[in-house]
Amino acid sequence: MGMTIALLRRGPGDPCHQRTHDGAVWRGSRMNTGIVTYRLTQAARNEVQAVAWGPGSAEFLDGLPSMFCLDEDLENFAPTHPKIIDAHRRFPGLRMLRTGRVLEALVPAILEQKVHGVAAFASWRKLVKRYGERAPGPAPAGLYIPPTAEVWRRVPSWEFHKANVDPKRSRAIVTAAAIADRLEETVGMSPADAERRLRTVPGVGVWTAAEVAQRALGDADALSVGDFHLAAIVGWTLAGRPFDDDEMVSYLEPLRPHRYRAIRLLEVSGHAFKPKFGPRTAVTDHSKH
Repeated sequence: MGMTIALLRRGPGDPCHQRTHDGAVWRGSRMNTGIVTYRLTQAARNEVQAVAWGPGSAEFLDGLPSMFCLDEDLENFAPTHPKIIDAHRRFPGLRMLRTGRVLEALVPAILEQKVHGVAAFASWRKLVKRYGERAPGPAPAGLYIPPTAEVWRRVPSWEFHKANVDPKRSRAIVTAAAIADRLEETVGMSPADAERRLRTVPGVGVWTAAEVAQRALGDADALSVGDFHLAAIVGWTLAGRPFDDDEMVSYLEPLRPHRYRAIRLLEVSGHAFKPKFGPRTAVTDHSKH
């Protein structure tokens, strides 16, 4: 459960996600019926215990099997690479995620476009704490609910600037928030149709759409093409040399419709590997320009 749900955490100190000392994961979210705080624990090897508070709690609990993709079919997942085979053998309980909360996944994905993760996570923290609301129930201190679409749409440009978000990303967030109802409809679409709908938002490309599909839509094939590190990691891990995006897509083609599942298995198993070359890239602070 912990490895599956960890994908929703947007960096250290994510105000919507906390893991407590007892191993429980606490999250604040916004359902169609209202806000919700939920607590998830691994009760047994194949059992997750969930408790929820707030007006959206019944909707959340009813949707929990769908969130953990308990309906997914792995019959046609037949990897041939030894590292993927080993990872699948060791982590058979790893699930995809289908939260159904599209804007909730889209906003932080936009924030993470073409910037250092440290900067994106800091922007997310600042904006959620400024415009979100406290999580209901006995939530841990500092747990928040993300802002509504209407609130995101009305965030002033200077507040985005103070949160180190450049105009291109802030415009994408505001535009997405303005058509949030249409974007939430992607939950019931085919993966291809969902990607097309998401990419109607100016500033949302294949990478961002894939990041949303991985979290909100349960898409086991959503490959984050255009990621700064992913192609090289896949290449080094599976072929002993770096790949570019085209090589990665070609190499993983036999794994359709489970390309993203294979990536996640490599990540959680510890097989994912990329040599370190030189210092890390600098963090750009747009708020000072």
